[in-house]
Amino acid sequence: MKPSHFLFVAVSLGIALPAHSAGPIIGRATVIDGDTLEIKGERIRLHGVDAPESWQTCEDGDGGTYRCGKEAAFALDQFLAESRPTRCEFVERDRYKRFVGVCFRADGPEVNRWLVRSGNAVNWEKYSKGAYVGAEQLARARGAGIWRGKFQLPCQARAERAGQEPAC
Repeated sequence: MKPSHFLFVAVSLGIALPAHSAGPIIGRATVIDGDTLEIKGERIRLHGVDAPESWQTCEDGDGGTYRCGKEAAFALDQFLAESRPTRCEFVERDRYKRFVGVCFRADGPEVNRWLVRSGNAVNWEKYSKGAYVGAEQLARARGAGIWRGKFQLPCQARAERAGQEPAC
């Protein structure tokens, strides 16, 4: 069957095509956690970044602790609310079949980069291939977000909680 015939049959039968063939996902984003959004029922994992888990705590630099994962999610929600809708460009599907993408606010700023630059996520080198190194260096130098105190890398915190070896 020719590709054009397949597309016609798929559309006629209401068969869902992969997200990357349909282009970006655009809509009002709901924040699931500090590095995951949902738009139009599609879970979107932000590519190349890793934010603290919602249950994760970090040291604040003044001897106290705070819920850094909750803070990251709240900050992301506020950032997205400043300019809607959100547009996410497809990168790949992860092992959980989530859409993995690079997202942008309606007024242009890249969400993934902002998360790292604001100190609400780290550059996940394994996936970003260094795309956010500069943003992380800036956040670290400013003591922004999680960089204001001590914290455990999110991938290490997840592994420890699951009793597994970290994959980072």
